[in-house]
Amino acid sequence: MILKIGEILGFETDTVWGLGCLPNDSAAVDKIYEIKGRDRSKPLILMSNSLSALLPYVKNMPDYAKTLIDKHFPGALTLIFEKTELTPDFITSGKNTVGIRVPNHNGFQKLCLEIEGNVLATTSLNYSNEPPVADFEEAKEKFGTNATLIKPKNPIHTGVSSTVVLCTGKTPVILRQGSVWI
Repeated sequence: MILKIGEILGFETDTVWGLGCLPNDSAAVDKIYEIKGRDRSKPLILMSNSLSALLPYVKNMPDYAKTLIDKHFPGALTLIFEKTELTPDFITSGKNTVGIRVPNHNGFQKLCLEIEGNVLATTSLNYSNEPPVADFEEAKEKFGTNATLIKPKNPIHTGVSSTVVLCTGKTPVILRQGSVWI
């Protein structure tokens, strides 16, 4: 599969279903905000099958973040760092930070191998202020006309969002507690 400019994907991860597009596609990012009814002040995150694909988007990674990565990547952990110039402002809502994650999900990892650059700009697959979709059938019912849905061969997500940790200071700050405890 070659992800086209303007295309939005719905896919399962190890935590919840996601909605994503190419990170350099401002029109597709706009569509994600519209589809979800998402507040434009809430940034998207970048996800990939490998940390190496995400590193060009971040800078100033403290040692404690490297320890978290070694322990929890791939997995249900989103880390927020200062962004580089490569990270578009339309993904980060104009903030100087970006979240990154490497899900522990074979289907997602295979999907990334088929995407140029192996990186997606993502968010959860849900309408704002509602829970993420539970399965493919709900994803199809709610979002099938707005996104290309990738049907999982063996559904295995937990339904619990990732833990989100801010890594821009001297110590990590948990912004959302998910299934990973640090």
